[in-house]
Amino acid sequence: MNESPVIAPAARQAIAEAAGRRLPDLIEIRRDLHRNPEIARHEVRTTSVVLRHLAEAGLEPQAFANTGLMCDLGPTVEEAGWPRLALRADLDALPMADRTSTAWRSTKANVAHACGHDVHTTVLLGTGLVLADLHRQGLLRSPVRLIFQPAEEVQPSGAQELIEQGALNGVSRIVAMHVDPRYPAGAVAIRTGSITSATDLITIYAYGDGGHTSRPHLTQDLVYAVGKLITELPAMLDRRLDPRAVIGLTWGAVHAGEAPNAIPSSAVIKGTLRAGDVRTWHKAAEIIKQAVPEIASSYGVRVELEHTRGVPPVVNDPAVTALMSGAARQMLGARQVLVAEQSMGGEDFAWYLREVPGALMRLGVRSLGGPTSDLHQGDFEPDEDAIGVGVQVMAATAVSA
Repeated sequence: MNESPVIAPAARQAIAEAAGRRLPDLIEIRRDLHRNPEIARHEVRTTSVVLRHLAEAGLEPQAFANTGLMCDLGPTVEEAGWPRLALRADLDALPMADRTSTAWRSTKANVAHACGHDVHTTVLLGTGLVLADLHRQGLLRSPVRLIFQPAEEVQPSGAQELIEQGALNGVSRIVAMHVDPRYPAGAVAIRTGSITSATDLITIYAYGDGGHTSRPHLTQDLVYAVGKLITELPAMLDRRLDPRAVIGLTWGAVHAGEAPNAIPSSAVIKGTLRAGDVRTWHKAAEIIKQAVPEIASSYGVRVELEHTRGVPPVVNDPAVTALMSGAARQMLGARQVLVAEQSMGGEDFAWYLREVPGALMRLGVRSLGGPTSDLHQGDFEPDEDAIGVGVQVMAATAVSA
């Protein structure tokens, strides 16, 4: 992997000093966002907070049609002679209860920043403020765009909406970070190629005549047939796809009947399909479409399949990965830049990478010497010192672009 251009010592020092100086204020901003989380497409206050801080720094942020905003800074494209580098963060929280015990726990019932988007927003805001300082000092040679995106946690996602609204106009590359409690605070992790997986929703409705459990031979024995769908469909994917492929179909909800002595006439099962690369993603969809009626017909059951496409895998571009990795090594030291594992989770950052090359980096947030709960858990609480690390790496990536 090629390293990014060497960052001048003056720029490295300016980034580190500015990030350190701003860290206490950024932590307070993050805590404010954590106290006041907003779910997808309702990030009105969050948008206004970010917009206000950028405007107070002399920048000119632009709000998107509903929520979210972007902000161009540094030299213009004409002055630089090349397109912009975009830096992206997401704004939305999850519809779940905050189970942390901190003084800044969520004040909204059943809404919480349990995926770390408050950290993402704060890191990008801090990066923008640091880059504005560097530009005034003549240390930022590349045009940069900050993209604060709403609605990452839902489908269809905010990424697609912002692309339609011109978020990538004039942009040639894009980078982002996502917190990851598998890695310690102070470290980052990245890899070339797929770093997340495709994520789809699978829903199967099954129908039969129903009947008495003493006479299953006179019905379609719907629950038994659904059990076969639950077990045989994942097994069929395993046998019909390359065994080296990263693939998983996991059921999360099963509903059928009420009485123990009655065979129901309808049932529904819901789950998630996850694939590690685009080819496997498409092939798995073909197999599921063919296999569901095949399995059901063996038991005389009628089925309806709903396969809702979610997001493709995030596939990190080699050159942009080298840019981020090189910047991180120069700011943090080589030992703090790790090779990331591929996640089976999904990330709508993938939609941007359908338009321009880019890369997603993992930001370590596990407290040193202490446990940190996993993402999408109500007690998730990241180490806030990671905010300064994220700002340094994102700012250095922009400076070296």
